[in-house]
Amino acid sequence: MNYSAEVLAHYRNPRNAGTLDPQLPDVGTGQAGSREQGAVVRLQIKVEDDGRIGQARFKAYGCGCTIAAASLATEWLQGADLDKAAVLNSAAFVEALSLPPVKMYCAMLAEDAIQAAIGDYRNKQQE
Repeated sequence: MNYSAEVLAHYRNPRNAGTLDPQLPDVGTGQAGSREQGAVVRLQIKVEDDGRIGQARFKAYGCGCTIAAASLATEWLQGADLDKAAVLNSAAFVEALSLPPVKMYCAMLAEDAIQAAIGDYRNKQQE
């Protein structure tokens, strides 16, 4: 399968790979997928006092498209406010990475991980 230059760039040189401390109250952690299904994305956001995402980190297990979608997600998240981040969807990742239809699930994992991380952060703020 031929991948776009954007997929290859993120796969070969992932941006913002790593972790943040999930115990911190300003860090939200989300995970989507499973090893049994063949792909997992764990995404974390650190929200600043002004409500913008200051840092985003990811870890991914799966194909190059999964890694590329998670890497691109962290780039888009950094500097975004939570409301803007919450509307990022898989279609935007599919378009930006020129993913073939068979790899659309990779973009869906990124979207689901973002939603879970935002939800985790918001739950921490209500505690």
